[in-house]
Amino acid sequence: MAVPGVGLLTRLNLCARRRTRVQRPIVRLLSCPGTVAKDLRRDEQPSGSVETGFEDKIPKRRFSEMQNERREQAQRTVLIHCPEKISENKFLKYLSQFGPINNHFFYESFGLYAVVEFCQKESIGSLQNGTHTPSTAMETAIPFRSRFFNLKLKNQTSERSRVRSSNQLPRSNKQLFELLCYAESISGNFLMEFQVKNVPSERIATQKILSVLGECLDHFGPGCVGVQKILNARCPLVRFSHQASGFQCDLTTNNRIALTSSELLYIYGALDSRVRALVFSVRCWARAHSLTSSIPGAWITNFSLTMMVIFFLQRRSPPILPTLDSLKTLADAEDKCVIEGNNCTFVRDLSRIKPSQNTETLELLLKEFFEYFGNFAFDKNSINIRQGREQNKPDSSPLYIQNPFETSLNISKNVSQSQLQKFVDLARESAWILQQEDTDRPSISSNRPWGLVSLLLPSAPNRKSFTKKKSNKFAIETVKNLLESLKGNRTENFTKTSGKRTISTQT
Repeated sequence: MAVPGVGLLTRLNLCARRRTRVQRPIVRLLSCPGTVAKDLRRDEQPSGSVETGFEDKIPKRRFSEMQNERREQAQRTVLIHCPEKISENKFLKYLSQFGPINNHFFYESFGLYAVVEFCQKESIGSLQNGTHTPSTAMETAIPFRSRFFNLKLKNQTSERSRVRSSNQLPRSNKQLFELLCYAESISGNFLMEFQVKNVPSERIATQKILSVLGECLDHFGPGCVGVQKILNARCPLVRFSHQASGFQCDLTTNNRIALTSSELLYIYGALDSRVRALVFSVRCWARAHSLTSSIPGAWITNFSLTMMVIFFLQRRSPPILPTLDSLKTLADAEDKCVIEGNNCTFVRDLSRIKPSQNTETLELLLKEFFEYFGNFAFDKNSINIRQGREQNKPDSSPLYIQNPFETSLNISKNVSQSQLQKFVDLARESAWILQQEDTDRPSISSNRPWGLVSLLLPSAPNRKSFTKKKSNKFAIETVKNLLESLKGNRTENFTKTSGKRTISTQT
């Protein structure tokens, strides 16, 4: 007997709140309604039009407005590592001496932590000035002023020879610059400039800056682990994870096109609530089958998968997402953007984009996604979200996905033929599994996994039945070899990453 009212959509919504690889915080709220945590949970809830069964709660804001709000909020927020047993009232009373508190919440991740948002950013400086540098008998603490604090109970710590951080730090360049700016007069006609070192190119300058920043994060950044300096990539970057918060980060400089790409993805995700859920589901599926990896190589990246989902949604009838060229036609003078000769213009005002009339469910879209790319002519055609249509490949790369802004580049150039074939085989198999779910859904008493869960388990029983029902001997051998390769890859990945946290934030 089928479960009434329960479908793959429910599984999608449940799985969309889970992360892998880096342990996510288990949020334990101790504050009243209206906290930052509540806002985060509200943002994660699926939303959309009435026709698709979702309530649209996504704010129609510009990407820049959202950025400014988050930056201003971050300037007033601190992260505090707390003792396991602490009184919330005493905790808030202690912090209130530095300024009024707007929001706060506690969560557990490698200990008990509190995120505290003050009403005024001046309170952060007041708190930093009242903070001491820890001192122990056998170790030396490196002074590093940040907004990550460690709160201890006085009866558990020694009071001897604690030095205030503020007494060890000289006056900063910013403070000196401000003093000179507000001086009443300056003798002579001078031009004030910073003294810098010169290097042969901007790329070398970027590599040197990121190298130093990577070393600082590795040695001095509180909670920063798994620091990787990937300086020889086309876009040099430093990759790291913040253990306490669970955030995974890619740090780079002067990469304006990457920021514009993030803005475009934000707009696509805000246009229809099904976009984020589908992208997340496909990414989870790809990670479960080792199609993606935190280690650079011949694998498909999360960014490539996201482009494939966007392209697929542009191809629906009617389209769920508009093409990039259509977003460009809606742009006005304020939206004009040219970066290093590349036209990055598209409309930023979400209210000017007409909502889609498509009402297809997430369950149908996921199945159709696997069917579409399981039969896509990768040997002939490329993927182009600017025009939203298949085009002839300009070169012989196994997978060709055009960079939306640097149109002469292929963002999936690293993908090998074997990895692409692995993706195609798994997509066909997953489409077949979802097709069988429509006619053979398990009963309440059955323990057999189904829906999205069945797609995330390579050794699930339905995969065995999949091979048995195939009459083609070649297909049976293909699936068998695929499962063996997956098992081998997982063993190899575990061996390589045991004892060391690795991260991936390719979006």
